[in-house]
Amino acid sequence: MLSLFLKCMLGALAVLAIALLSKSRSFYIAGLVPLFPTFAIIAHYIVGLERSPADLRTTALFGLWSLIPYALYLVAVLFLSTRYSLVTTLLSATLAWAVSASLLLIAWLRFQPGA
Repeated sequence: MLSLFLKCMLGALAVLAIALLSKSRSFYIAGLVPLFPTFAIIAHYIVGLERSPADLRTTALFGLWSLIPYALYLVAVLFLSTRYSLVTTLLSATLAWAVSASLLLIAWLRFQPGA
């Protein structure tokens, strides 16, 4: 139970940091906070405890590939934010992420040996 509480606190701290930074003069740094590997650390710790070192390396490799959907999300926000409302921009960017993440999963399952 303590482990679950600590994981929740890491997420809450990330949200707090984003909220505080977004109100500061350096508001753009709020975009860096989601890239802090809070959840990756948790995932890698759990995989590292429960699986083999090879599985941990596979998880890290998939994490590198998962940067592509995130990059597409950011590109969509960058270009759509000048043409559409905030809600439309974020929904469209999220759809771009979901489609690209789905394609990544399909490709990973098809081409990654041992997946």
